[in-house]
Amino acid sequence: MFLLLLIAGRLVGEPLRIATWNVANYGPASRVTAAGYRSDYPKPEAEKAALRAVLHSLDADLVALQEMGPPAYLEELARDLAREGLQYPHRAVAEDGEPRRNALLSRLPLRAVRTHRDIEFPYLGQTTRLRRGLLEATLVTTGGEVTILVLHLKSPLSEDPRDPRADVLRRAEAVAVRNRLLERFPDPRRARFLMLGDCNEIPTGPAVQALRRRGRTELLRLASAVDDRGDSWTHHYRRGETYARVDLILYSPAAAPWVTGPGKIPDGADVRQASDHRPVVVELRPGPVSGG
Repeated sequence: MFLLLLIAGRLVGEPLRIATWNVANYGPASRVTAAGYRSDYPKPEAEKAALRAVLHSLDADLVALQEMGPPAYLEELARDLAREGLQYPHRAVAEDGEPRRNALLSRLPLRAVRTHRDIEFPYLGQTTRLRRGLLEATLVTTGGEVTILVLHLKSPLSEDPRDPRADVLRRAEAVAVRNRLLERFPDPRRARFLMLGDCNEIPTGPAVQALRRRGRTELLRLASAVDDRGDSWTHHYRRGETYARVDLILYSPAAAPWVTGPGKIPDGADVRQASDHRPVVVELRPGPVSGG
């Protein structure tokens, strides 16, 4: 006789698929269309359909999204997916007032959802704040709880000649986020958390390195991921014809036992049509139920 334990619709020990994806302006934005340049133009329906096809193929239990529009757009995506048979009953979107937001789609319950809108830091002689905020939620799994954080650091586009590629700003953002993480989790060896998102910088860059460690304290480790050809790029900058790995899944030392093997970077026509980014997917194996 076998005893099967079911929690939140999942069997204990069953792998949990976690994904992150910059969905390239899922909301009104300035775009070049077949009719020419348009401002505040919606994401084309063909791109939305391709995006949904990719999400179906991922079949992830939780998806962290960047560049999602305000809440109505996340609800639209969830409704369209549900009509096609992919259900995400638990959702969250950053409450930061930005046109491009961090968001979550989840099959499992999300608790303690909050947007860190008060992360401030010095930059070029002034005090500024993390523009897109930091979305946080606690994911309830079969093996306990894990905190999910969704981040989108500044792109290399800048109008300030003192920081032409926003490298100084991006590192300042990363340091401020790292310090907030240490406030929330003083000992990352004992706290399970994952950070997912678009860092707009390769893993060896100064912002990502600042995010991962302060002095001797290691906060985050990088989940490896490749596509079917062994390539690891996630962003194609069409104008410059460059490819870089900027979309990352990072995890605390305490979460390391849950991470099973290298992750995957899906590719294909739908991925390329939906976004200039490719998604990243990893599997977690929460294991036996514990106290968290």
